[in-house]
Amino acid sequence: MKTLVISGGSSGIGKATAMLFAERGWRVFELSRHGQSHDGITHVTCDVCDSTSAQNAIQEVMTQTDRIDVVISNAGYGISGSIEFTDITAAQHQMDVNFMGAVRFTQAVLPVLRQQKSGRIIYTSSVAAILAVPYQSFYSASKAAINAYALALANEVREFGISVSVMMPGDVSTGFTDARDKSTAGEEVYRHANKAISTMERDERGGMKPIQMAKLFYHIATCHSPRPQYVGGFQYRVFCFLDRILPKRFVNWIEHKVYS
Repeated sequence: MKTLVISGGSSGIGKATAMLFAERGWRVFELSRHGQSHDGITHVTCDVCDSTSAQNAIQEVMTQTDRIDVVISNAGYGISGSIEFTDITAAQHQMDVNFMGAVRFTQAVLPVLRQQKSGRIIYTSSVAAILAVPYQSFYSASKAAINAYALALANEVREFGISVSVMMPGDVSTGFTDARDKSTAGEEVYRHANKAISTMERDERGGMKPIQMAKLFYHIATCHSPRPQYVGGFQYRVFCFLDRILPKRFVNWIEHKVYS
């Protein structure tokens, strides 16, 4: 029986992924602040904003299993609002959860994977890491940081038999949308902000089902040779391809038109 450890597995994409792996015979440990054990999934309390909590969670996992085959770093949330009027504390917290949370989680689990000389680490990033979304700038920046971090990490841990990938979902319909921390500060100055955020949330609510991303995670976890980066959803793969071949100024202009 192979073992999956996933952070942020109590809701949304993370919960769908944990359930899919469990249904397919994996031993699943779900790490989050408020989850609970269910349907063959073992909950372990973990706050990725606390290094000690992350380390203790992995230690608890290792009391119940002898190895970890796949790690999915999925914990995160979103904020929105104009860059100028975003409170610095809110921006720092966004980076602390989404990026530094992934770092703390990785540092906690790497000694296990390195000692066993095998394992796969998969990060939940976002298409927003490539096509940065206006008025969701700090979320986009946190995911772009994960992409760069994962590429660097892949070369550092290659000699230990560890592979590293990122999965970049497009719009997915989950509770993530309603949980977003939205700031209205400065909307009288940035008159397109409200429309841009409404457009973004409409696309999310009409987006893909979490199970589609869960199946992609399973593919990355079980394929023979995983790629460094994956995009979730055909249309979003097209968008990211166009971003590579078209002038960046043109792509950014299109985004401006979409969100203004």
